[in-house]
Amino acid sequence: MRCQTYTLDKPKDKQTQYVKSVGLTPIIKSAEFIKSAVKPGHYPPEGLPEIAFAGRSNVGKSSLINCLVNRKRLVKTSSTPGRTQLLNFFNINNEMIFVDLPGYGYAKVPVEIKKTWGPMIEQYLAGRATLKGVTLILDIRRDPSEDEYNLIDWLNHKHIPLILVLTKSDKLSKNRQKTRAIAIRELLPLKSGELICFSAKTGMGKDKVWAAILEKIKPNIECQTRNAE
Repeated sequence: MRCQTYTLDKPKDKQTQYVKSVGLTPIIKSAEFIKSAVKPGHYPPEGLPEIAFAGRSNVGKSSLINCLVNRKRLVKTSSTPGRTQLLNFFNINNEMIFVDLPGYGYAKVPVEIKKTWGPMIEQYLAGRATLKGVTLILDIRRDPSEDEYNLIDWLNHKHIPLILVLTKSDKLSKNRQKTRAIAIRELLPLKSGELICFSAKTGMGKDKVWAAILEKIKPNIECQTRNAE
């Protein structure tokens, strides 16, 4: 079962049609690359709510975004980890912005490039008024690294909502998925929320990721809906 998302230019009624329950995902009418940026002066103008995607290089971040928007190559995947070195902005349905952050933790990325990533990402996360949450992607087969601990602590300190997704879950049995999710949950300094097991290969967990995203941006969407009436 699928649900049509609310269209701002052609409203059907006075209520937002963003789904509340897990199991429904929005129909993606458009998904377009906007631009890449390294500093605030390069960002697109603030307006639509934004969800950022963060994770280690080669964790499946690009595959997650492509799966969510039903596109094969909206976000280009690479066999060479560490290729994403800019903030990449994507317009989804003219209703929200996905922001692909540089992957971290890959040893072969030149040191001088690595040094620019931390300040670039922190500047965006700390200063972007339209940012509604960060989707942090972890490989379900691996324990969290110091990078993940530090990022979660920092997001908690800044009161930035977190969506935690465990990718490559299809590589484990269902029982093993549950065991690993519990183990990772206990290791991380999380305040609340579930860990979503996800597979870009099978689509498992896609509806739950969308439900978490829509929950984060819903207040902003409803405000835009009232303004469009």
